[in-house]
Amino acid sequence: MLVADSGVRSPYERFHGWFRQQDPESLVEKAGEAEGFFRRTGITFAVYGQADASERLIPFDLVPRIIAGREWERLAEGIEQRVRALNAFLHDIYHDQEIVRAGKVPRSLIEGNEAFLPQMAGFSPPGGVYTHIIGVDLVRVGEDEFFVLEDNARTPSGVSYMIENRETMMQMFPELFAQNRVRPVETYPRHLRRSLEAVAPPACNGDPVIAVLTPGIHNSAFYEHAFLADQMGVELVEGQDLKLADGRIAMRTTEGFKPIDVLYRRVDDAFLDPLAFRPDSMLGVPGIMDVYRNGGITLANAPGTGIADDKAIYSYMPDIVEFYTGEKAKLANVPTFRCAEPDSLAYVLDRLGELVVKEVHGSGGYGMLVGPTATRDERELFAAKLKENPGNYIAQPTLALSTVPILVEKGLAPRHVDLRPFVLVSDEVKIIPGGLTRVALKEGSLVVNSSQGGGTKDTWVLED
Repeated sequence: MLVADSGVRSPYERFHGWFRQQDPESLVEKAGEAEGFFRRTGITFAVYGQADASERLIPFDLVPRIIAGREWERLAEGIEQRVRALNAFLHDIYHDQEIVRAGKVPRSLIEGNEAFLPQMAGFSPPGGVYTHIIGVDLVRVGEDEFFVLEDNARTPSGVSYMIENRETMMQMFPELFAQNRVRPVETYPRHLRRSLEAVAPPACNGDPVIAVLTPGIHNSAFYEHAFLADQMGVELVEGQDLKLADGRIAMRTTEGFKPIDVLYRRVDDAFLDPLAFRPDSMLGVPGIMDVYRNGGITLANAPGTGIADDKAIYSYMPDIVEFYTGEKAKLANVPTFRCAEPDSLAYVLDRLGELVVKEVHGSGGYGMLVGPTATRDERELFAAKLKENPGNYIAQPTLALSTVPILVEKGLAPRHVDLRPFVLVSDEVKIIPGGLTRVALKEGSLVVNSSQGGGTKDTWVLED
């Protein structure tokens, strides 16, 4: 919010003026009201593997992150370029694999990858779209340089918090929205439905029937599944509500079974079809992959998209973007060391105290080492893991991430953040102006994941 000479950055000028007129104690009370609102609404998540973590609130900070319109437009151009390249990459690796034959991506990184699904080989999903919903995680370093931290191309979560954060802010501080021209994010469910309708399968006859497939109430993101189904005006279903009927996937309704055209699935690939993947799965639908390949249903996102957000593949994204678009990447990657390469492994082992090490298929902040804040024992344990299975890890330098203000009892304090904009892909690319800002609430921490104690805040993109 503030620049080095104690001035105010232009996007924050009106907010800063408003904040200086507020009573700090009153704002702290408002923070309590926000927590009560989230609790009453049921906006919770679960943390796996912790006995006391059945349901938790994600801490919400009242100070918005504010982005100038011109800056957002530059970001949006880079994001659109990246998601178009990701879809082209997925089509290529499941068909001719030209990028492999061109020597831009190693064959072993594709065919030996657990996220690569042979069942998708030679098949083109309806509309040619693989990643219908993408969350691109960005970090800002310095004044104006953004880096892509990772691409979430499977089932990116957090969009419900983006919308609820905005609704909460508008209810508590309507005067702020009267003073600032903030672009809307609450239109996301309408855009999501429109985007899903645009990729209806060949079997669709009339208005597409859409449903959201959830693993059930015990899933950590169940609130979001129910929220999106409700906001789109479509059914929320579990695997037990669906069956194969006349070459289609049909859902149980009060009027009998009704065919589904588009299924927004929040179930992982391995559990989607017990006939094609894990035979012990009780979450998916037997035979759904055959229906999918025969044009009877659209699955969003497509099975097999996980290879596009594999962290080893991520290290090749600048080459991938240039290969499919003919342009240099407009958004830079964080420099990445592939531990599967002996020279990189030796470098990483020698500098564990300086680097962030991540599992190739990890998410949520799990299975990660933040070298500068790790203990000696933690680094030694991780070194053993690296030596045992180096191909399972990548490493990156510890970035001097930008900070934004959060509200504490004594006023404002800086904390590190990242940003997850949400992208919808169908016959067009739609980028919601804003996204989910995740914030490391612990002073000095670089880990923003809610499962690791991070919080969220509203993200404002201003109309210039």
